[in-house]
Amino acid sequence: MSVLTALLLLTGVARAEMPVFHASKGAAISGYDTVAYFTVGKAVRGKPDIAVMWKGAVWLFSTRKNRETFEANPRAYAPQFGGYCAYAMSKGQILGANPEAWRIVDGKLYLIHSFTYMKLWAVDPPQNIVLAGANWPGVLRQ
Repeated sequence: MSVLTALLLLTGVARAEMPVFHASKGAAISGYDTVAYFTVGKAVRGKPDIAVMWKGAVWLFSTRKNRETFEANPRAYAPQFGGYCAYAMSKGQILGANPEAWRIVDGKLYLIHSFTYMKLWAVDPPQNIVLAGANWPGVLRQ
């Protein structure tokens, strides 16, 4: 059994006890390496054999070093608002995010649904972050 398969089997049990992180394609951020956004400044696909489960989701990494960095301080690297679209969250809506549409603001990772939404979000990131924060995580109960 692969590491990813084992983690996916455990995810269902853990999800009932932990906050929700958006996990499409079986992994958080659709399998992209969350640490790479900070270290190389671009979206990089993770590898199924370099994975960890955190907060009810499987997180993939492109290198073992990135996995270790994440494990040492996951909150520093996890996307805000559970990995859902930060712009939609500012409007009180839930949308998945495109791992290629992202920004780091004040050391925090924000994922966006599309490049069109990213342009709208970029008009006033501080205000959109405040609005999204007011909606998170309550919007999940709607």
